[in-house]
Amino acid sequence: MKHSPVTPSEPPDEAMDEDSPFSDPVVLPLEDVLDLHPFAPKDIRSVVEEYLTQCCEAGFSSVRLIHGKGRGVQRESIRVLLARLPFVTAFDDAPPAAGGWGATIVSLNMERAKPTL
Repeated sequence: MKHSPVTPSEPPDEAMDEDSPFSDPVVLPLEDVLDLHPFAPKDIRSVVEEYLTQCCEAGFSSVRLIHGKGRGVQRESIRVLLARLPFVTAFDDAPPAAGGWGATIVSLNMERAKPTL
């Protein structure tokens, strides 16, 4: 059986922004766990901050960030960020079954995320 090739509805050069190598941003479902392994190290802090802000706005009370064990560089970088976010009420290593020191459990308070007028 022959399959005809799939052609995009727009030519690739028109579908893409001239400044970006990607046509559209990737939209991830909002869940209570975020695995940071797929992200570039330089993007981790901004990804975590945006993710936690959205989780807080969605009413999550706690989330798990999977940063891996390694040498602990990402873990420490993330924890410096967590310490300065006003809506983060606590954070600690995950239980052994949930990643141990390769993941961080973050407690959130959405009331603290709302800007004061």
